[in-house]
Amino acid sequence: MKRLFKTYLEKPELAGLILLVLLVVIFEIRSDGVFLNQDNLRGILGILPETGLVAIGVTILMISGEFDLSVGSVFALMPMCMAVLMVEGVPFPLALLAGLVVCAVIGFINGYVTIWFEIPSFITTLGMLFIARSLTIVVSGGFPPLLPADLPNWLFTSFVGPGNMFRMSFLWFAGIALLTSLMLSRTNFGNWIKATGGFHPAAASMGIPTARVKLACFVLCSMLSGFAGILQVLRLGSPLPSIGEGLELQAVASAVIGGASLAGGIGTVAGGIIGTILIRIIDNGLVLSNVDANWFKFAIGFLTIFAVVANAWMRKRAKAIKMEG
Repeated sequence: MKRLFKTYLEKPELAGLILLVLLVVIFEIRSDGVFLNQDNLRGILGILPETGLVAIGVTILMISGEFDLSVGSVFALMPMCMAVLMVEGVPFPLALLAGLVVCAVIGFINGYVTIWFEIPSFITTLGMLFIARSLTIVVSGGFPPLLPADLPNWLFTSFVGPGNMFRMSFLWFAGIALLTSLMLSRTNFGNWIKATGGFHPAAASMGIPTARVKLACFVLCSMLSGFAGILQVLRLGSPLPSIGEGLELQAVASAVIGGASLAGGIGTVAGGIIGTILIRIIDNGLVLSNVDANWFKFAIGFLTIFAVVANAWMRKRAKAIKMEG
C-alpha cells in the first residue's frame, strides 16, 4: 500500500488525471447531461490537437530546463508564411516544408542566443514573441490572404471514426504525442533531456552534449507550434494574424498543471496533454454550466498555482517515504 502511495506521489500527472475525472463528473451534472454528449465531445476533441501540440513542445522544453514564450507568435507566423507562398503559386507540400523550416530557424535562433550568450530563455523568447508577431503582420501586409480552394483539408480537418467523433488533426496529434512520449521515456535522447534539465553540471560532466540537447528541444518546440497553427488555420479557413495570442501562457500552464517542474528535469508528455485537456474542459464546462466566462482565467491561474504547490508537496512526501523505507 505504501509503495502504491509512493508511486502515486512520484507521478504528479496522476493527480491531474484524478482532477480531470472529477471535473468531468461535476460539469456533466451541472450541464444536465450536455457536457458528455457526442456533439460537445466532438467540439472539444476538434480543438484539442491545436493547443495540445503546443503544450507537448513546451513541456519537453521545460523538462530540458528552458522556456519558450514565442510559441503563440510562431503559431500564427507559420500558416501566414504558407498562405503567402501558396498565393504566389507554391504547391502545398513545398509551402508546408518552407513553413516548418521557418519554425526550425526561429527555434534555432532562440536556442543559440539563449545557450551561447547565456541569456535567460524567458528574455530571448519574449523578444522573439514580438519579432514573430510583427513578421506575421508584415508578411501578410495587414490583410490575411485567401487560401487556395484546392488545399488537402481532408488530410487535417475532415471527420473520421465512429460517429465522426474525431478530426484527422486528432490522429496527427495522437501520433505525435505517442512518438514524443516514446522518445522521452525510451531513448537515450529522452534521458539526456531529463538529465540536462535536472542537473546541468552533472549532465555535462557525464559527456552529455547539453547545448545540442537544448537546441534540439527549442527547434522541436517551435516546429510543433507552427504545425499546430496550420491545423487551426485549415479548420478556420483563414490565416488570421491574431491567432495564438496568449497561447504561450496556456501552454506553460498546461505543462505545470500536468506535473512538469519549472526547474527542469521532471515532467511527461502525458502530463502536458492532461493539463491541456483540463484547460479545455474548464473552458467548455464553465460555459455549459452557465458560469460567467470571465471566471475562466481565474480558474486557470488558481489551478496553475495549486499544481505547483501540490507537486512540490508530493515530491517532498515521496522522498520522505523513501527515507522511512
